[in-house]
Amino acid sequence: MTHPASAKEDRPEVLLLPGGQASITAGVLWMLATTLLFVCQDSTSRILLASYPPTEVAFARYFVHILLVASFLAWRAPRLMISRRPVLQMLRSTLLLGTTLFGLLALKVMPFLDFSAVVWVAPVLVTALSVVILGEKVSWRGWLSVFIGLAGVWVIVAEGGIHISALMLFPLLAALCNALYQIATRVLHTSDAPLTTLFYTALVGAIFCAAFLPFVGVAPKPADLALMAFLGSLGVASHFCMIRAFAAAPANVVAPFGYTALLWATLFSVVIFAEIPGVRTMIGTGLIVAAGLSIFLGPRSRRST
Repeated sequence: MTHPASAKEDRPEVLLLPGGQASITAGVLWMLATTLLFVCQDSTSRILLASYPPTEVAFARYFVHILLVASFLAWRAPRLMISRRPVLQMLRSTLLLGTTLFGLLALKVMPFLDFSAVVWVAPVLVTALSVVILGEKVSWRGWLSVFIGLAGVWVIVAEGGIHISALMLFPLLAALCNALYQIATRVLHTSDAPLTTLFYTALVGAIFCAAFLPFVGVAPKPADLALMAFLGSLGVASHFCMIRAFAAAPANVVAPFGYTALLWATLFSVVIFAEIPGVRTMIGTGLIVAAGLSIFLGPRSRRST
């Protein structure tokens, strides 16, 4: 643990990133961008899963991520490839691999909107785990808001007619891995620069999926190669935004805004996958928005007094 007196000299260097004090508003905005990019990533993955196995889709996403970030760091700051907490970085990367693989398996067997609703129970898990792992305090307003948001999730799920079964383990395990991944991201912001964490994000996944590629890989079409490159670029952008979100504000404040992913998932379901939401979906998304705004406005009102 770093002693307060040495915090200044031990602070990791941040390359090409704006300075300033941590801000809840900034954290929320970064998280809102994160959720949009994640839903774009899930939508792209679902399209590719129609023609390619999950490990190949995951490899494409991770390989492009590693290629882009490693190239940038090798050019501008190779020293940022060295982590002060490499074990935690590799654990975090492994958790992302679990999130990706369980998520891709769920996408193959579930409607897009139902998948999104179950997976995005993760903010509730982050809020609860932040108390145990990070020692962060959650107010009664925060707990009430996350449970309202959780109620909204299950209102949406009920419309899809999902019943508890073995298939539900895929999105639930993806949600658990995602929650632990976000907690690890929050822990690492005090020891490593955001670009260092971004570099390690896809490392385990790229190595793991590459080992399976010779056995299950399918030669991609040129148009699909472009889509895979787009998927990897979305991965870099989304995880960079999430790293910045958890560096700017406490996990239990920004995590519930992950619920807004369901708003984007609803829109994408209509436009891309022709899944029309019903009344339950509208009620559920309304609860989710109310939960996020309650958490956001609470801290703002206390700071202004």
